[in-house]
Amino acid sequence: MKFLAICGFGVGSSMILKMTLLKVTKSLDLDVEVETADLSSAKGMKCDAVFTSKELAKDLKDSFTCPIYEIDKYMNKEEVKTAVEDFLNR
Repeated sequence: MKFLAICGFGVGSSMILKMTLLKVTKSLDLDVEVETADLSSAKGMKCDAVFTSKELAKDLKDSFTCPIYEIDKYMNKEEVKTAVEDFLNR
C-alpha cells in the first residue's frame, strides 16, 4: 500500500503526518509506504489513500480517485489511526 501525506509545501507538516502514519501503520502491522508531497506535485501521484488537512482536501478532490482523509491534528495517533482503520474497512 502507498499513502500520501500532503501539505502546502511538502516539507514541514507533511513530514509530521508521515511520522504519525508510520507509527500507526506499524502498530497495526501494516506494510505501507508513506510519501510526502506538496499540493501541486501530489496531483500527479498514484497512491491508495491521501492524508491531508481539511483546507487542502478541497483542492485535491478532483485529482484523486482514492479516498482523501482530512486530519486536523497531525500528531494525534488516535485520529490518524481512525482514518487508517476507515481506509482498511471500506
